[in-house]
Amino acid sequence: MIIGVPKEIKPAEARVALTPAGVAAFVERGHRVHLETGAGLGSGIADQDYEKAGAQIADVAEDVWTESEMIVKVKEPLESEYPLLRPGLLLYTYLHLASNEPLMRALLDGRVTAIGYETIQLCDGTLPLLAPMSAVAGRLAVQAGARCLESPMGGAGILLGGVPGVMPAKVVIVGAGVAGSNACTIALGMGARVTVLDIDVARLGHLADVTGRRVTTLFSTPAAVAEQVSKADLVIGAVLVPGARAPRIISEDMVRGMRPGSVIVDIAIDQGGCVETARPTTHDNPTYRVHDVVHYCVANIPGAVPRTSTHALTNVTLRYGLALADKGWERATAECEPLARGVNTHDGSIRHPAVAQAFSPAADDTTA
Repeated sequence: MIIGVPKEIKPAEARVALTPAGVAAFVERGHRVHLETGAGLGSGIADQDYEKAGAQIADVAEDVWTESEMIVKVKEPLESEYPLLRPGLLLYTYLHLASNEPLMRALLDGRVTAIGYETIQLCDGTLPLLAPMSAVAGRLAVQAGARCLESPMGGAGILLGGVPGVMPAKVVIVGAGVAGSNACTIALGMGARVTVLDIDVARLGHLADVTGRRVTTLFSTPAAVAEQVSKADLVIGAVLVPGARAPRIISEDMVRGMRPGSVIVDIAIDQGGCVETARPTTHDNPTYRVHDVVHYCVANIPGAVPRTSTHALTNVTLRYGLALADKGWERATAECEPLARGVNTHDGSIRHPAVAQAFSPAADDTTA
C-alpha cells in the first residue's frame, strides 16, 4: 500500500503523523511511504531522516494526497484540503466529527473511509490512541492555566502554588479521565489546592488513592459543579464521551458567577467543549474573556510540544496503521473490534453511532 504523510496545516500545528521509525516499519513490510517535504521539521525531524528510513519525499501536498491509498495525519483535514478527498481514500487521523459538521459532510461527499484515532476503543472502554495526547493536554492545561492567572495575561495575579503564608490557588477539574488525572497530577505538583469532579466514583477513588488523598474528590452534579466553579481560580474542563459531542457541564451562569480574573481551560474544545462559553482558539491567539473570566480553548493543545507529542502519538498509532496497510481496512477491522469502532465514515455513510447521534434531528447538544 502507498502511505501518504502530508504536512499539517492547522495553525501552529507542528506535529507529524509518523516518525522515521514508523516509516521504517511500513517500508520493512513492503509498503511505500510518500511524505511531504518539511512535514517533520516542527518536531525536529529532517527530510534526510525520513529518506534514510525509506520514505519518498514529495515537494507538494497534492502529490502526497493523490498518489497515496492511505493518508496518515495528526489533525483533521481543513477546508482547503477538502478537494483532495476522494472515493476509495483511506484516512487515518484524529477527526472529532461530532463537533465538525462541514468536515463530516466533506467526508461523506468524498465517499472517504475515515478512521478516527479518538474512537478506536478497547473492550474495557479505554481509548489507546487518544490517551497519550489526553495526557499531554492535561499536563499542559495546568501550565497554560497557571500562565493565564498571571496579571500580564489578564488573570487575577495569583501564583498557582502560593508561597509560605499565602494561600495557593484553587483548581477545579471536571472529569477524572486521562486528561483530568494528568491535570490533577501537575496541579498537585505545583502546590495548588485541587478538587476533581466526575460521575464515575471508581475513578475518583483511584485518583484519591494514587495522590495519597491530597485531592478532594466529589461526585459530579450540577449543584456540586456550580458550587466548586464559583470558588475556583482555575477551572479545567476534561469531560469526554467517546466519539460524541462533549456535554455542556459548565453553564454560562456558572461562568458569570466566577471571580474576575479567574481562568477556564477547556480541554474538550475539540469535541465541542464542555463549557457553554467556550469557542475554539489557536496557539497564536489562545485566550479571550467572557464575564471577566479568561478562557483558554486551544483545540490542539498537544501541538505546543510537538517533539514529545509526535513520538508519543506514533507509539500508539503505528500498530493499527500497519494492520490497515497489511490487510486492507475491511479485513483489518473485521479481525480487530477496537479498530472497527474507529470507522467513522465509509462510502458516503456515517458508521460511528455517536457521530450519527450528534447529527440526528433529536440530538441534544446539552446531553450528548
